[in-house]
Amino acid sequence: MIIAVDGPTASGKGTIAKAIAAHFGLPHLDTGLLYRAVGRQVQLNGGDPDDPADALAGCQFPDDLLGDPILRSEETGGYASRVSIHPAVRLALYERQRAFATQPGGAVLDGRDIGTVIAPEADVKLFITASVQERARRRWLEMQDREIELPLIEIERDIVARDARDINRKDAPLRAAPDALVIDTTSCNREQAIEIAIEAVETALR
Repeated sequence: MIIAVDGPTASGKGTIAKAIAAHFGLPHLDTGLLYRAVGRQVQLNGGDPDDPADALAGCQFPDDLLGDPILRSEETGGYASRVSIHPAVRLALYERQRAFATQPGGAVLDGRDIGTVIAPEADVKLFITASVQERARRRWLEMQDREIELPLIEIERDIVARDARDINRKDAPLRAAPDALVIDTTSCNREQAIEIAIEAVETALR
């Protein structure tokens, strides 16, 4: 059983995907973390994330980089969004994601192109979204919890810029698969969003 959970940054898709994986006893992959690792490696290499060659070189990151907390930073997220527009980078990471999705027993993957590119045959496809303002507020609260001071307006501008890059890129743009169930979490708290998503998956599997 493959469950695809897509959506824009800070929509809650990661939290929802983890909860779904725990509920159904399936392994979970945050595919965005792979792109963040590439972006971070480009940064460590002193490269340019907008340069296709530098971005591709970043795909040669060590596995232990995936455990580095800095991958969750806003700066690394910006690098991830920039390297992800390059077709060569997406191709380099495709097989890694595909192998995880098709492992025996199934899996839950969250990202931006799981239901459209990585696992179009997924048994259940969810597309999690929320307003830009709400997503910015959530990210701001996360930063506050980590004692990182960043103006809310700056976070909102960054989210708008990332959305534009993700939606308008030529290769695997961010969009809901035609058969995906769209869940808007703008007015939901964490528990409500998880409950709605799990119920949607259970209904789809009946």
